[in-house]
Amino acid sequence: MPTLVLLRHGQSQWNLENRFTGWWDVSLTDQGIEEARSAGRMLADKGYDFDRCFTSVQTRAIKTLNLLLEEMGRLWLPVTKDWRLNERHYGGLTGLNKQEMIDKVGAEQVKIWRRSFDVPPPPLDADSPFQLAGDRRYEGIAIPNTESLKDTIARVLPYFEAEIAPALKAGERVIVAAHGNSLRALEKHLSNIADADIVSLEIPTGQPIVYELNDDLAVKDRYYLSER
Repeated sequence: MPTLVLLRHGQSQWNLENRFTGWWDVSLTDQGIEEARSAGRMLADKGYDFDRCFTSVQTRAIKTLNLLLEEMGRLWLPVTKDWRLNERHYGGLTGLNKQEMIDKVGAEQVKIWRRSFDVPPPPLDADSPFQLAGDRRYEGIAIPNTESLKDTIARVLPYFEAEIAPALKAGERVIVAAHGNSLRALEKHLSNIADADIVSLEIPTGQPIVYELNDDLAVKDRYYLSER
């Protein structure tokens, strides 16, 4: 029976500061570090093990995975990093405080940008300090200037089908450490969640989500590990 564990990275510095983060690279807070370590201890204590690990190319997700694997005594496991598991790109909202944006443009507009399925935020300005042109991680990649959840799903799912699904079908135990919106994309696909419903799915930081799958990757069960 294939097993897939999804994990949103531990609390980041900009989570703490209530800022839109997206593709900008920020690290974990002390709380985020402990969340990652705690997830690793919980997985080990409950007898979980993995054969393959996937994460994004963003520091907060990579660190979360490494800390988890260290707690499990599994730092030697193969890890694949890919930009297609990155967080959704928040465009011109990147770096801005969420409450300050609500005060500036109104709660309804911010809700549309944050929670609508296919309406992206305003694009990132060409001269923004948060532009990623020249970042070696994205060499040869058409870096987006903004993304909706629909746009994020459009890059995450082909990657899942090409790289992660074959590992699961081969019987490998897989963990994916990624981000709120890239994990929403996977949850939408696996649990067949409607467009209108996926935007309200909240994924907490540092809490392993377990998918027990049939051989054809149909979902048998889905739960938070902390609840079992």
